[in-house]
Amino acid sequence: MRAVLCKAFGAKPDDLVLEDVTPPVLGDGGVRIAVHATGLNFADTLLLKGEYQVKPELPFSPGLEIAGEVMECAPGVDRCKPGDRVMAMVDYGGFAEEAVASADRIHVIPDTVDFVTAAAFPVAYGTSHLGLKYRAHLADGETLLVNGAAGGVGLTAVEIGKRMGAEVIATAGGADKLEVPRQYGADHLIDYRAEDIRARVRDITGGRGVDVVYDPVGGAAFDASLRSTALGGRILVIGFASGTVPQVPANILLVKNITLLGYYWGQYLKLDPALMAESFEELLAWLGAGELKPHISHTYGLEDAAQALDALASRRSTGKVVLKVRT
Repeated sequence: MRAVLCKAFGAKPDDLVLEDVTPPVLGDGGVRIAVHATGLNFADTLLLKGEYQVKPELPFSPGLEIAGEVMECAPGVDRCKPGDRVMAMVDYGGFAEEAVASADRIHVIPDTVDFVTAAAFPVAYGTSHLGLKYRAHLADGETLLVNGAAGGVGLTAVEIGKRMGAEVIATAGGADKLEVPRQYGADHLIDYRAEDIRARVRDITGGRGVDVVYDPVGGAAFDASLRSTALGGRILVIGFASGTVPQVPANILLVKNITLLGYYWGQYLKLDPALMAESFEELLAWLGAGELKPHISHTYGLEDAAQALDALASRRSTGKVVLKVRT
């Protein structure tokens, strides 16, 4: 099979190579999938640097979420069968024509959904739904501030936050980026390149602040959001796309009774797989009914994986970037 390989940590996208390799071994509880499409995530750039929570043995293929057709199942696996159209999460290995996923990380794709859309779905929507509903306990009528709202997870937080009945404030860099969350229902837009987040939130909320902050950015956006949170508010720490990990003044948490929530979605596969399954059941029902609309700004072929990663890392993309592995 063909696979895009990273051969040294610290690699840049242009250092990746497309080679013929031996397909992965099908182990106990595994499912072999003919990969049709692979979704890209910020975590893929961390994998290349050796800075992600999972550190694969070299060489390896990036890619944490895939969609394709089941080729074979290990004995005892009854979650799916050969020929099923599925989406799946993997620790890595998605930039390839075949991948092996654990059966408990696989979901059958609704008939109305194509492979490219399915590949853009699991990580971003899974992260936002479980985080907002079960971790931050976002309630109908509350105010939600979403940083990086034009990006992969940020845009799904806007969409799901609106579906849960929140008033959504979206931040992004530039009017063109903000147009995307506007189309997905954001009630208020803040261009952090030209506007002060804290001042704008104060104006929008009448000085009260927001109930929940969804922050995949870190850096200055997090600092402004911390000071924009209402008494008793919650801050969901998703990631640090800015490259700067915030250092939090604990006195602000104390004085305002703020709850700071660390949140690594993938850990719920071990922490609470039943909760993960419950979250996906609702998400897939919404997706199948056409009530969620994954936004994919760029698609590339497997041979153009470097360009795809560059589009993601340089923030030229909005929503998701997807590799079409098979045509």
